[in-house]
Amino acid sequence: MVTADEIRKAAEMLRRGRLVAFPTETVYGLGANALDPLAVRRIYEAKGRPASSPVIVHVATVAMARRLAAEWPDEAERLAAKFWPGPMTIVVPKRPDIPDNVTAGLGTVGIRMPSHPVALELIRAAGVPVAAPSANKFAGLSPTTAAHVRESLGDSVSMILDGGACQVGIESTVVSVAGGHVVVLRPGMIPASEIEAVAGPLRRYQKQAGGDPAPGMKDRHYSPRTKLVFGVPESGRGVYLYVTEPAERVMSMAMPNDAAGYAAALYDTLHRLDSQGWDWIGVEPVPDTEEWAGVRDRLQRASVGADNPK
Repeated sequence: MVTADEIRKAAEMLRRGRLVAFPTETVYGLGANALDPLAVRRIYEAKGRPASSPVIVHVATVAMARRLAAEWPDEAERLAAKFWPGPMTIVVPKRPDIPDNVTAGLGTVGIRMPSHPVALELIRAAGVPVAAPSANKFAGLSPTTAAHVRESLGDSVSMILDGGACQVGIESTVVSVAGGHVVVLRPGMIPASEIEAVAGPLRRYQKQAGGDPAPGMKDRHYSPRTKLVFGVPESGRGVYLYVTEPAERVMSMAMPNDAAGYAAALYDTLHRLDSQGWDWIGVEPVPDTEEWAGVRDRLQRASVGADNPK
């Protein structure tokens, strides 16, 4: 349980340019004052994050979000009204006072209002928007508990607010409404059909040269130290995560058979298996349906570079 005194202390640290890890409903964030470029630089240094990867700015109100935006399109207003507070990041044109290292030099910024009460209380108490990627080393497994943060970042964080396990379990859906089009840049646990019903027709994302328009878009990301593969390799010691059928010959572990349950369990399961000395972690491909899109994206990026069985 996070106390009011802890919130006040953490808010003061943010105002002083320090780093604070805090829970959201998706994953734990590594927070800094989003209007302080030196504080934001500390995020990149602690994570080992490349300058080409922007960070999401967390707010406590829609009014705070509008103050960060050079434009606030009607689509942004409708999406915020429907999905905030919650696991959706909305990308809009940014105001000039947002530091370039928040946005990787791009003219847009991703903004989110988390639904976790600790996150909202922290932002309100700090009185500033909070830049916060996941609180872990870059491209590694995202943290869904305070223990995961301590294991990954150690003394790089001035304070960790322990709000228990994250409920959603994977990162937010990222939707751009900049440039006159609505584009899902990163799938999460909000189905595309629900977004389209609110904001209108979706345009397919086309990868372009330059910095990524949203976090978590590198080909390899969200990866355990242990090699993650689809299926079961022919050699080595491993464990197989399945939804429908266990594998022969190897230890198998059942995962929840619904997308929300699977997402909530995924990173914590991979953290635990990562510490057990396996040669590989095998996964059964998840259903190719829109509600599974976020989980499917995380598994695919986590397995990039692995020698997947044919």
